[in-house]
Formats: sequence, structure tokens, C-alpha cells
Amino acid sequence: MITKNSKSEPQMQIISIDQLVPEDHLLRKIDETIDFSFIYDLVEEKYSPDSGRPSIDPVSLIKMPMIQYLFGIPSMRRTVEEIEVNVAYRWFLGLDFYDKVPHFSTFGKNYKRRFEGTDLFEQIFSKILLQCMREGLVDTQTIFVDATHVKAAANRKKVKKVRVAKKAARHYEEELRAEIDRDRQAHGKKPLKDKDDDPPLTEENGKEQKQSETDPESGWFHKGEHKEEFAYSVQTACDRYGWILGYTVHPGNENDKKSFPAIYEKLKPLGPQNMVMDAGYRTPAIARMLLEDGIIPILPYARSGGKKNGFRKRDFIYDEYYDAYLCPAGEELSYSTTNREGYREYKSNGHICECCPYLEQCTKSKNHVKVVTRHVWQDYLDVCEQIRHEGWAKDLYGMRKETIERSFGTAKERHGMRYTQQVGNEKMRMKVGLTFACMNMKKLAGILTRRTRKKAGNGGISAYMQQIFTAVSGYGFCSI
Repeated sequence: MITKNSKSEPQMQIISIDQLVPEDHLLRKIDETIDFSFIYDLVEEKYSPDSGRPSIDPVSLIKMPMIQYLFGIPSMRRTVEEIEVNVAYRWFLGLDFYDKVPHFSTFGKNYKRRFEGTDLFEQIFSKILLQCMREGLVDTQTIFVDATHVKAAANRKKVKKVRVAKKAARHYEEELRAEIDRDRQAHGKKPLKDKDDDPPLTEENGKEQKQSETDPESGWFHKGEHKEEFAYSVQTACDRYGWILGYTVHPGNENDKKSFPAIYEKLKPLGPQNMVMDAGYRTPAIARMLLEDGIIPILPYARSGGKKNGFRKRDFIYDEYYDAYLCPAGEELSYSTTNREGYREYKSNGHICECCPYLEQCTKSKNHVKVVTRHVWQDYLDVCEQIRHEGWAKDLYGMRKETIERSFGTAKERHGMRYTQQVGNEKMRMKVGLTFACMNMKKLAGILTRRTRKKAGNGGISAYMQQIFTAVSGYGFCSI
């Protein structure tokens, strides 16, 4: 048995910091494959060329939060502590053994003074994504879109009640209004009268909503069995190989159909042919938007609402020729009007329904009138329903768990995106942008490293075989 004295005299050794970083370390792969020099061009105008103290290298400054999000370190303070003792982190930042690590507040101060109010971090994400595209790794033919919630840095007990308008402004408001007027005129109805744009908030036209006093830009979120909390909603898009293509950040209480137009504007230049989404995006407006742009929406089945043990909307058959619905008893529900929300209302005859044996299953109204609605853009949803039954569409929708859902799991489990310590939507966008940039960068570095080693390996085998052929050619077995 050999024992080693831990209190041996210190020995001086000559070694470079590069020798201490393993060849297979993630940061070495990233350093070899990713060129960060584009950061200088992005931040050049934020620095004075002839005044002020010498600044910290901007690339090293941006690499500090990259290390944090790459390895899922909880905070910048903890990240600096890790950099002080981790040789690989020092090497990645260009620091030597005796170089002083920047204070943990350095990045925060630079963000406040230089980067706040800019799209720097979104540009960094775009530059990394562009490099992935140049390598031929990204396939934008089919894009998967979904949202995930990130817990906000907000105290659940520090809340206040605010009154907000029940109806939020819609991105397609003008187009819908024009379609409603055309539909009403086609049915012999007068156009709708204009309403006040900003009526005073009252109990009738407004609703109370929880707002955090710590982070007012977050939203009160509750879904399923999850604990109620303040959170942010991150709309995300990826391709079939899991490359993150775009993102937007919204309050946690904003639904998917309202958040979708923001990310869609970023995805349209990519020229997708198919877009796969969950039931939260199944609305007539989104279906129309995609189909009008030549994009095939792949949406799942969404069960229609209705009371338990009662008739649902699917039990009523729409007759396109007569523009009417037929109830399960065979009676007609004729067109009545088109409301401001863009829904045609079809109503039954109360005198006939009063004697119907299915009345209890059909309606509880006092005048025994059943009302069925149909959106003016329902035809677009009907097209989506036909697409849903295609075999190829089912296969693409089944890939959601392997693409967008897996990306969310990776971001939360390995890169610290389950919650945030940033306050405000802008800082949240910085966190999300750098996190997704790191995920793409990590994946790109691994692929390019394997390519390089494979080429080097093939070259070595060819040279070795060449030597063998040269050696045996002297014996007359073969000629080169």
C-alpha cells in the first residue's frame, strides 16, 4: 500500500492553461467552431473610441452569461465564483492564471449602460442561427411552434388588483370588421356601427386581474395541476431537427392565439411550407392567416364545448347550400345575425323546440331557442380538419414530442430556464435569447467537431493504406 503525504512541499511547474483544458471539453469545441468576432461589430457604437477607461473585452463580457446559460448556473454571482476556480472557464474567457475575474456586477452595469433598449442579444441569436443554416443543418420546410412558461422572479403575495378591458385589440381587427360587414350585407343586414375605441373601464366592460408589484410585466398563470404563480410565456419555434428558429416573450396570462402573430412575423421570412401547432392555436384567424400565405397548418382535434350529457356543436349539421343548421331532431336553425366577434348566429324556432323531446339535452333558455354559432372564417378551419386526417400530417404532428417539447425539456433541465431571476420583459428576452443561442451553439459545435474528426480520420486511413500499397508494390502484388 502506498500512502501520499498531502502536505508535501509546493512544486513549481511550467504549464500553459491550454494544456489543462481537455480536448473533448464543450468550451473547446465551441471555441474551435464558433467565431465570436461579430460581437465587436454589434457593440462598436456603444463604446467611445477616444475617451473613458479601458473597457473589458466585449466578447469576454458576453461569454460570461453564455457560460451561465450553457451550464445552467443559477446566477451571475455563482458564475463568477465558478470562473475563478474553473480552468476551462478562464481559458474560454481569455483569462490567465493571474488575471482577475470581473466582478459579478460588471455585466449588469454594462447591460444597464450599454445594452439596455437594444436588440443585441436577439442579433447574437440570429448570427448563431445563420451559421447553422450556412452549414446546411437547418430545415425550415416544417416548423413546430409552441409556448412554455417560465416562472418569474415575483413574490406571489405582493399583488394588486387592476381592472383591464375584457376585449384586447386584435391584430386582424380591420380585416375581420370588413369581413363582418360583407357578410351582413350578403344576408341583408346593415353594417355594424362604430364603437368608442377607449370606453371608460367599468364593472360592465372591464375585469379585475392580478398584477405583481415585484414584476408588473409578468402574468398570473394557472394551468392544470400546476401551482398558481407569476410567469412569462415564451413562444418558440424549431425545425424537425430541434434547431431553435425564433422566440418571443409575453406575460404568462396571455394565451397562445394572441401571442402567435408576433412570432409568426419572424418565421415568415424563413419560407416554411408546414407549421405544426397544438390546440391552443386552433382558431379561424390563425388558420386563415397561414392558408392565405400558402402555409399548411397542422392542428390537432379540439373537442367542442358543451354541457355534460347534452348536445355539442358537432351534433348539429351545417347545410352550406341553404346556409342553415339541422338539429338532431331534424329541425332547421336559420341565420339570425353576424355579431361583432365575427360569428354568425343561427337560431331555432322556440315554438317548435318547446315540444321537442330533446329539449333538456339541447338548451336551457327561457324562450326555448337554441343558438349555434359559426365564424365567418370557419371554412379555413374546415380545411385544417381535412389536413389533420392525412397520414403525413399525423406523422408530422407526432414529431412534436421529439422536437419542440424536447427543446423545452432541455432548456429547463440543463440550461436553467425553469425559472428566471431577471425582472422585466426586456431582461427576460435577453435570458431567453442567450439560452436558445447557447443551445444552438452547443449542438453546432458538436456536429462540426465530429465532421472535422471524421475527415481527419478518413485522411489518416487513406495515408496508411497508401503506405501499404507503396510497400507491397515492390513485390509485384499491385501497382499504384
